[in-house]
Amino acid sequence: MYSIIYTILLFNILIICFKLFEKFQVDNLQALITNYAVCAFFSLLLIETDFSIIEVIKKQWIYHALTLGSLFIIVFNLYAYGVQKIGIATTTLYSRMSLIIPVFTAIILYPEEKLNSLQIGALFLAFIGIIFASIVKQRINLKKKYLLIPILVFLGQGLADSIFNDFTKKFNHHDPFMFFFILFTTACIVGSIILIPSFIKNKRLFDVKNLYWGAIFGIPNFFSLFTFLEALNNIKSTIVFPLICMGIIITSSLIGIILFNEKISKLNWVGIMLCLSSIYIFTYNV
Repeated sequence: MYSIIYTILLFNILIICFKLFEKFQVDNLQALITNYAVCAFFSLLLIETDFSIIEVIKKQWIYHALTLGSLFIIVFNLYAYGVQKIGIATTTLYSRMSLIIPVFTAIILYPEEKLNSLQIGALFLAFIGIIFASIVKQRINLKKKYLLIPILVFLGQGLADSIFNDFTKKFNHHDPFMFFFILFTTACIVGSIILIPSFIKNKRLFDVKNLYWGAIFGIPNFFSLFTFLEALNNIKSTIVFPLICMGIIITSSLIGIILFNEKISKLNWVGIMLCLSSIYIFTYNV
């Protein structure tokens, strides 16, 4: 359970960083590319054996790493675009509800991931709690041309989580830090490709401020993925995904109240209480 707690705490550090990005006008994409470069560097330092590019290409998990690296940067940009065009509440709700995909994928593909009747009830409570806790009083501007954005965020995040979980089931004991290195390097390269048109159009270069904040962001981001991996290794993924999602919702709500003076509605409190009830049932049965 400690790995789940560490993952939740580290994710909250990332949330605080995003808030600071907004305050200090940090370019999200530039910072994110730098972050992935830092994560790739940490991964490289932790690889215990020598390797060659030819050997890496032959690894059975190579497609997992390349796909995940691409999804990480693409889904993030879709999320940021969705926040700008249809609002943070709607986009965040779709992102959080994407846990449905890895949970049900795990139930179908991996026999050991089956849930008992009490845990299924807790999962239902979790979904309702997440919805209630995520709803805010906000005018939704869901125009037809933006309709695809939250759907892509939902599918992209769910697919990324499912692929990462599949890696832990099949290949985790085979070079995990090598896997991270390829994943983060891919994300960095894909992000740079996405950024090229902006450089050409606006004739702008990397801002030192973005590099600085990206490096800071990269440290908790790397360790959050590592602790997430540890959690999936030791506990059923059908329990890990709901627990982490609900834990982030509850703790981020408290951080919003304490540090950023955000308001929580009665419906949000109902959602938080449902999440707490679900967490209790899950942990009682772990």
